[in-house]
Amino acid sequence: MELVIGRVAKSHGIRGELAVDIRTDDPDQRFAVGTVLHGRKPREQKLTSYTVEAAREHSGRLLLRLRGIDDRTKSDAMRGTLFLVDPADLPPSDDPDEFYDHELEGLAVRLTDGTPVGTVLEVLHSAAGELLSIRPEGQDAGELLVPFVAAIVTSVSVADGVIEIDPPEGLLDPE
Repeated sequence: MELVIGRVAKSHGIRGELAVDIRTDDPDQRFAVGTVLHGRKPREQKLTSYTVEAAREHSGRLLLRLRGIDDRTKSDAMRGTLFLVDPADLPPSDDPDEFYDHELEGLAVRLTDGTPVGTVLEVLHSAAGELLSIRPEGQDAGELLVPFVAAIVTSVSVADGVIEIDPPEGLLDPE
């Protein structure tokens, strides 16, 4: 499994800079000067290594300059490239209330009374916050979206493989 930490949105300027959409909560470490990034184009399997020469924030995106990408043509060819890390290379979180997305995916979700709700398919990141995309119990299709907030998610046990929720009335109703 690979985790996406950034995606090249477009080229920036004529000297090969890349505008990158950040998908990590630690961009200063992940995109530090001298860091070797592993990237691949969507729908491709081949990973390519890139060394960060410069990084700076600009209009809500990260502008990167990578060794060997030094003109507009080369940076245009990078559009859509995903920068990836192996989950095994990630340090454990010091905060018991913080989780990596991949740690939550696949966990069983149940109500506080033990009633099964489903299984976490993925964690969605939106402007309003994180949502758990849950496949309803006993179904092969469908999705329930549950805000990943303390008022609803009462406990998470990665070790036990369970998330307990206390949703407000109507949240889990399909209609």
